[in-house]
Amino acid sequence: MQRVLLLEDHPRLGLLIQRALRQAGVECDVFDTMHQGWTALQTQPYCAALVDRGLPDGDGLTLVQRWRATGQHLPCIMITARDALHDRVEGLNGGADDYLSKPFPMEELVARVRALLRRPPLQATETPQYADLQLQPERGTMSCAERCELLARAELQIMLSLCHAAGKPVRRATLESAAWGLQEAVTPNALDVALHRLRKKLVQLGSGVQIINIRGIGYALVA
Repeated sequence: MQRVLLLEDHPRLGLLIQRALRQAGVECDVFDTMHQGWTALQTQPYCAALVDRGLPDGDGLTLVQRWRATGQHLPCIMITARDALHDRVEGLNGGADDYLSKPFPMEELVARVRALLRRPPLQATETPQYADLQLQPERGTMSCAERCELLARAELQIMLSLCHAAGKPVRRATLESAAWGLQEAVTPNALDVALHRLRKKLVQLGSGVQIINIRGIGYALVA
């Protein structure tokens, strides 16, 4: 039986969704915080995720962005009471595959989940790259031509996030989430220090890729 992950902090709604999906032949594990959802994803393979934006420990979209930054292509539907156009656009641009506004008929949610599960799985790139730069996540390195630099765990996650963005800006909070997680305390300048080290390593590699700061928006790779 297919299994999906649901992040919803309203107990009754979570139970109703779980029952509706089970009747449709889809098992559903319900969690009510981003921290629980992140932990569950590390231990259980899921076919899709349904994520509420308003969770006790933050905006569920932040968790989806963290999944995407680490190369996780799990199909995702955002479930939220936010119905403004810019909220829907933000959700889809942030990595969601679909967006469902509350309140909604349970039949519509089931239909959307079924449609999402019918899509062919997206194949992750084995060696993420941008311009002349390549990442080797399994070895924790980045390389350019014949040169190679070892990356710390946080540095690797930052570079994965930037590479997957393919030149588009990534918000500071998203990079911090990818590097250190949602619950780990991060000092205010931790990201700046990590970016400084990464820039030095790019120079040592002889790469034409640079990490730029787009003021008020985020960080991006340029070549």
